[in-house]
Amino acid sequence: MSELFGTLADGTPVHRWTLERAGVRVRVLSYGGIVQSVETPDRDGRPANVVLGFDDLDGYLAHPEPYLGALIGRYANRIAGGRFALDGRTYTVPCSDGPNALHGGERGFDKRVWDVEPVPHGLRLSRVSPDGEEGFPGRLEVTVVCTVEETGALRLVYEAVTDAPTVVNLTNHSYWNLAGHGVAGGHELRLAASRYTPVDEHLIPTGEQAAVDGTRFDFRASRPVGAGYDHNFVLDKGVTGTAEQVAELYDPGSGRVLTVATTEPGLQLYTGDHLPAPLSAGAGIALETQHFPDSPNRPQFPSTELRPGQVYRSETVYGFSVRQSSDGA
Repeated sequence: MSELFGTLADGTPVHRWTLERAGVRVRVLSYGGIVQSVETPDRDGRPANVVLGFDDLDGYLAHPEPYLGALIGRYANRIAGGRFALDGRTYTVPCSDGPNALHGGERGFDKRVWDVEPVPHGLRLSRVSPDGEEGFPGRLEVTVVCTVEETGALRLVYEAVTDAPTVVNLTNHSYWNLAGHGVAGGHELRLAASRYTPVDEHLIPTGEQAAVDGTRFDFRASRPVGAGYDHNFVLDKGVTGTAEQVAELYDPGSGRVLTVATTEPGLQLYTGDHLPAPLSAGAGIALETQHFPDSPNRPQFPSTELRPGQVYRSETVYGFSVRQSSDGA
């Protein structure tokens, strides 16, 4: 079902859609394709919202920087200097993060109103990004199908086609707090990633894919997340045609477990250390499935180029369950 959530300054209405299945309730906005809330039960059957969000549209308009729950594009994560070359031509994207472009420039997909139509157990969100939008080449037609599966899992399937060579990297930017409140740093995380991409002082990858052995980046065995992460992890599975599980986040207090399966080769772990007021630092953990930061300038990374006749496709599935005791049973 849908309801009016608010109105933009130019009079454009923003609607909120509610999906519910298998004890999981998900609310999605037409503005930014934002996942506003995901309600799941704890080990005692008590539901709580496990993603960060605002109660009204004004909250999102006043605080766009954290990208709470939004669909990110055309290019998720950073592009160094806001510049990249494609087929011998240089393109410039507005720098929205110091000297770098972040999450699609100054007005990326997170700040656009999407067309929304219902599909069985979900929604299809779509928009056309015109040639030159935020400096990116090509007219890009994008759809994101958001469904709640029979198990209660939240599935996001992204597709895009272009009429000219371009670069594409799409993701969802939800911040997870499985306790439903407080700080999420005590959550335990496991990642199927033996390598990560070290970064410079501006969080741009150096080009190296370093081993996690003996470092604070080793989450191959589940352990508390803590703070101080805004890094891309190189998933062991690489790019896959179907979504494979790559991450598990667990809150011992509530018993809630989040699993993440994806077709993507990378996962950006951000521990929310710089969330602005009225949010609290560390209130949520972002697990952004995507290609690597600055890939258009790093030919050694998996390619983010999309050409006419090709179909960009990416899938991520968020699964929800509980453990009955904190010892993992």
